[in-house]
Amino acid sequence: MRQCLTSPDGGYYTSRTEGRDQFGQKGDFVTSPEISQMFGELIGVCIVAEWMAQGRNSAGVYIMEVGPGRGTLMDDMLRTIRNFKPLASAIEAIYLVEASPSLRQAQHELLCGDAPLEETDIGFQSTSKYAPDLKIIWCEDVRFVPKDPSKTPFIIAHEFFDALPIHVFQSVAPSPHASTSPSQILTPTGPISNPARQQQSQQQGNQWRELLVSPTAPPSTITTSSSKSSSTTGGSKPEFELTLAKAATPHSLYLPETSDRYKALKGTEGATIEISPEALSYAADFAIRIGGSASQTPSSSSSTSPTQPASTYRNRAPTPVAFPKPAPSGAALILDYGPTATIPTNSLRGIRAHAAVSPFAVPGAVDLSADVDFIALALAALDASPAVEVHGPAEQAAWLAGMGIGERAAQLVKRALERERGIAVGGEGERGKDGAKGDLTETVKRIETGWKRLVDRGPNGMGRLYKVMAIVPYAPLEKGKPRRRPVGFGGDVAV
Repeated sequence: MRQCLTSPDGGYYTSRTEGRDQFGQKGDFVTSPEISQMFGELIGVCIVAEWMAQGRNSAGVYIMEVGPGRGTLMDDMLRTIRNFKPLASAIEAIYLVEASPSLRQAQHELLCGDAPLEETDIGFQSTSKYAPDLKIIWCEDVRFVPKDPSKTPFIIAHEFFDALPIHVFQSVAPSPHASTSPSQILTPTGPISNPARQQQSQQQGNQWRELLVSPTAPPSTITTSSSKSSSTTGGSKPEFELTLAKAATPHSLYLPETSDRYKALKGTEGATIEISPEALSYAADFAIRIGGSASQTPSSSSSTSPTQPASTYRNRAPTPVAFPKPAPSGAALILDYGPTATIPTNSLRGIRAHAAVSPFAVPGAVDLSADVDFIALALAALDASPAVEVHGPAEQAAWLAGMGIGERAAQLVKRALERERGIAVGGEGERGKDGAKGDLTETVKRIETGWKRLVDRGPNGMGRLYKVMAIVPYAPLEKGKPRRRPVGFGGDVAV
């Protein structure tokens, strides 16, 4: 997945193909920010609300987005945040973690306008078109973004984790020929113990085997990881397929043994799981930036009822001190698709021209993704920093409704009507309109269809498939008071 998506030599996101655009109607897929400006605006409002709930720091705030696409989401966020002057003045920098030179250029043009793009020791830098003193900084890796315990990071990951590489494992029964292996092997210098027999005697029950990408061996049936991806581009057979390893691999011996969730499935023959170590690393990094690597464990009062999802994952042991942060602050918001509570399985997919294709078709020309394991991300965050807590995952429809997307849509429609009538309109209206008259019917239709598509809870609706999860500083439960929840997750904030 990493090679196909980000290789400098022909990677899907990193190759420089003239006129190629992965996003939008003319590309391969459409993302939520492209569907409606309200998506980015409400994420901006979420940052404002969490900043207010945490005491309104007057300095040391930065926003980081991983995988920022064309920059549309960040542009909508910054356009919204500029209306909250105290927060806008507290933001020191915007960090964009981007590996694609072509996407970085698109982001620079949208976010910075004519401001020059300069190379720095960690990447590139320019200034925001919304504030000449606000730096926009690009890094190719999150490790280049400075860590400072005095800073307050607000981190956004929208459709980022689904593009990170996965390992696929399947539980298989012990070989039926295990008992036929001789206990000794005869050699020119005498008999020696058979290591295979020793290994077999130590193995109990099923074993994990890794599914590996291999060249297709005709005339075998093409095997893909998802029945939804059975179609291929141009009708030709893919050059690769997934095959089950004949023996244990280093990854199969280690990764499925790192969690009780995986171990519980080991005894089920044929059980298949997907694990993304890189995703867990990112979740841990986010948590440490917010809460540090404190040595103290939250008090037992953190236990709450099953109706309070924040406490579901609070039973993890603290990690050794590595990045002390006396005052945890900031937040991370993860928006992606995947199951709410189960381990993803058979989810590797390919998308090209808005259609499902084999993930092994035309490497480098097809977008690859896999479902996100939100529970694994939550556990990784809590393992990394006991000074954070996790809320969600919640369905995108519920989160957007809690953030007020219906009210925002009504506001945009009202302003479009007032603009058409020549009435002076204040505040933020539809993206890019700036008070100009236009086709009222088309404007209202675009607003209404956009937000309703984002909250659609049909079988394949974005409101159901996409989930939202937040990592915020741990807040001890005070006697007689309800647990504080972030906005969008059942919480509120005092203005």
